[in-house]
Formats: sequence, structure tokens, C-alpha cells
Amino acid sequence: MGRPSAREQVLDAYEDLLIEKGLAAVTLDAVAAKADVSKGGLLYHFQSKDALLDGLVDRLLERTRQDLDHARTAPEGMVRYLLSSAVTDADMAKPAHRTSVAALRLLGSEPKVDEALATSFRMWTNLAHEYVADPLTAELIGLIGDGLYLRATIMGRDLRTPVLDDLPTVFRRLGMADNGIADNGGSAGGDAPADTEAPSDTEAPSDTERP
Repeated sequence: MGRPSAREQVLDAYEDLLIEKGLAAVTLDAVAAKADVSKGGLLYHFQSKDALLDGLVDRLLERTRQDLDHARTAPEGMVRYLLSSAVTDADMAKPAHRTSVAALRLLGSEPKVDEALATSFRMWTNLAHEYVADPLTAELIGLIGDGLYLRATIMGRDLRTPVLDDLPTVFRRLGMADNGIADNGGSAGGDAPADTEAPSDTEAPSDTERP
């Protein structure tokens, strides 16, 4: 992989400062120094701290979309991937997780980040609605995935949980087959999109489509 562009270096540095020192440490000078670029080089890509914030939001949503695309083709099936990766992806070596953690450091202080985080989490639940016929079951899967991810973010991705230790039992308790499919004709080799459509208020946002 080639060296990241100057713009990506700046965003990486912005994330690093948020993760390591918090919002109070973020100035344009500090970001430029961390990124090893000149102040002018930073301003060429981001003319203000607000522009940096917008860059973080865009990156969060784009990385979420990329992970959703990967989930759709996961060999173990989408539902298994959604639940298992909720823990394994809570890894600071993974760029998408670093972006999520940086955004979480701004939770409650920047409304546009609050909205982006909510959208990112909701996109995963929307994906469950694509593959699980029963809307309530899809919501439960989304909530389980959210909980696993946040717990792993706080406690470490090596945490042990009965949810992942015995997924077939989890699926049965949710009224699903062992392969994670709920009455939608999928095969054991992987999930297939559900035949029934989710209610309109659960559809993935079309123009906003991130750890």
C-alpha cells in the first residue's frame, strides 16, 4: 500500500489527537505538526477545525459503507459476520475502528458527530433488515451488534461472551435458523436478503451512506 495522501495524513493526525488527548488538544497547528505537514499544507485541504470535523464525519460514514459491502459478501453469512465482527473489529489497528473511537471522543459535544454516529450504527441495523424477514428480530440483531461493539471498545476485543460462543442457540432464541436466516429461504452457506421489505422508517438513508 502506498503512502497516504496529505489529506489522509491530516485526518489520521486529527483522529490521533482526539484519541490520545481529546478535543481540547486539537488546534490546526497541533494537527499540522502531528501530520508532519506545513500549516499551509493543512489549510489547503481543511481551512478550519469545522472542515476537519466534516472530514471525520465523511470518513466515518464511508468506512461504514465499505464494511457493510464486505458484510454482504462474508462467507459465513451476513448475520454471523455482523455479530462476530462487532467484537473483532474493535481493534485500534483497524482504521475504521480508530475513526469510530475518534468520533466517540466528540460524542455530546458536536451535534453533527452525534448524528453521524447514530447514522453509522443505524446503517448496521438497516442491513439486518435486508436479510432478516421479521422487523423486530432485525432490530434485536442490530442492538446486540451495537452492544457487543461498544462493550468490546470499552473492555477490549478479546472479551468472552456467550453470545459469540454459542451463536446457534442465540439464533434459535431469536426464532431463526442456525445459519442466521429468519424464514427467507437462505441456505446454510450464507445469508440471502430477506424477501420481505423492512418498514420505510428502517430503510438505510440514501444520501448519508463508518469503528
